This record gives sequence, structure tokens and C-alpha cells, in this order.
Amino acid sequence: MTGERDMLPMAGRVAIVTGSGGGLGRSHALYLASQGARVVVNDLALAAAETVVAEIEKNGGEAIAIGASVTDDAAIGALVQRTVDRWGRIDILVNNAGILRDKSFAKMSLDDFRLVVDVHLIGAAICCKAVWDIMRAQQYGRILMTTSSSGLWGNFGQANYGAAKMALVGLMQTLAIEGEKYGIRVNALAPTAATQMTEGVLSDASLDLLAPELVSPALLALVGDDAPTRTILCAGAGHFACADVTLSNGIFVGAGAAAGQRLLADWEQVADRDGAVIPAYGFTQAEREAESATAQLQMLADR
Repeated sequence: MTGERDMLPMAGRVAIVTGSGGGLGRSHALYLASQGARVVVNDLALAAAETVVAEIEKNGGEAIAIGASVTDDAAIGALVQRTVDRWGRIDILVNNAGILRDKSFAKMSLDDFRLVVDVHLIGAAICCKAVWDIMRAQQYGRILMTTSSSGLWGNFGQANYGAAKMALVGLMQTLAIEGEKYGIRVNALAPTAATQMTEGVLSDASLDLLAPELVSPALLALVGDDAPTRTILCAGAGHFACADVTLSNGIFVGAGAAAGQRLLADWEQVADRDGAVIPAYGFTQAEREAESATAQLQMLADR
């Protein structure tokens, strides 16, 4: 059995999956283990995490359960240290832990807004920070953020969740740039899956099609040896698609009192998506704006 596992695509890799005592996280942990990875099953509920470990071990895999909140710096630090003490390295971090506190923005308390952002965004940042130096030193790392269609495009009643999930895309973008020379690749997964978090949100018919196990194969592409970086992959019901944050070509309207009126008059051209690009980094916007202004000034000077 050991020899067979050594031939699997993630053999020898060590993965941490947060919030993996149930739902999508459990599916992720089982999938990574089935591909040969040794898995840290993390969850607030230690008993649930231990149940997942037992499933992995029953199937011939290797895993440990660690109970910890992703919002607890010290607990996550201890989790990372225990992982390194056990297996000597950390190759993969899957930031999956999350909660919902859905209400319309008018009825949502700021406490519920902060709580959701704290778990999804700050929790992911804490986990990334805890493994970052280890991945840099070993010149290898794969980090996965869990974003959402609610963040990418919005969803009624999920202002807190959507804000946190889109913020994770921004974290992904920057960490991918900073980690590139250290062999660290960072991606985002926007899953649609029937879990405890989606009960009451989707119809029963839709939930039947959206088994978490149909999402988890995305991990082979997103955290494997040949993973891309800065990719947003949408997955659900066995269907996979990529999403991008793009920048239209736009136009130069200049300065002066009439600039706003010129912008309104040419709005269709400003918003035209033909020829839109995916910027390699944030300053692409500023560079293009400066180039456009310089070109216009040169045209005026040449007249």
C-alpha cells in the first residue's frame, strides 16, 4: 500500500486544511489524502476533525487532527509548529474555514460584519503568515484562498461575507506576487457546494447536484506541483470555470471643468470590455493612465 501511495501526485506533500471537520473542508482533506498528501485536519470541533482523520487512516492515508480557531494567532502558531515537528515541512495551506451571518445590510449589525470578516479574511491572513516563512525557506508553497461568487459579483444579504471573500482575492493577488521568487503559488477557489453553510440558501434540487466531493478535484490543479498562480477557479456540480478581474482599455478625457461631462458622454467607450486585459500587478492601472496622458500631451505638442 505504501508503495502505491508513493506514486500518487501529492505523495510526500504536507497539507493543512482549515475548517475541515465537515462539509467542503472535510471533502478537501479526504481528497488531498487520496492523492498522497499527509493532512492536518483543523477544526474548532476537535471531535469532528478526529472523525475525518479516522476516515483518512481507514483509506490508508496519514493525517492528524488539531483543534484551533483560525482567528487565534497563538493556536495557529502551535498548529504550524506541531505540523513541522511531525512531518518537517508544510507544502500546502487550504484556507477553508468560514461562517455565515446573513442579513440585509439594513438589518446587519456591525458585530456580525466584523465577525465574518475576522474569520474569513483575518483568519486566512493569520494562517498564511504562520506558514509564510516556512514556505519561503523551503522554496516551495501552495496556498489556496476560498473566495465566493458572493464576493466576485455580490449576493443579497451577504454584504459581510461578500466583502470578506473579495478581500481574499486581493490577498491572493499580492501574496502571489511576493511569493513568486520563492516558489510559492497562491490561488483562489470559488466553490458552490451543499454544506451546512448553504442550507436554506439553495433549493433542495440544486443541493442534490452540488455535492462537496464534486468541488475538491479542483485542488489537484490549484495546489499541485504544476499549479498556476493568481487564478480564480469557480467550481460546482462537476463544472469548472475561471474568473478574472479585468481592466478595460478606457479612454483619455483629460482634466478641466468639463472632464466629468466628457466622461459621461463617452461612458460606453470607457466601459467597453473589448480588448480588456488582466493586469499583472496593481500599478498596471497607473502605468496605463500615465501612458495615455503622455500620449495625449505629445499629440497636442505635435500639432
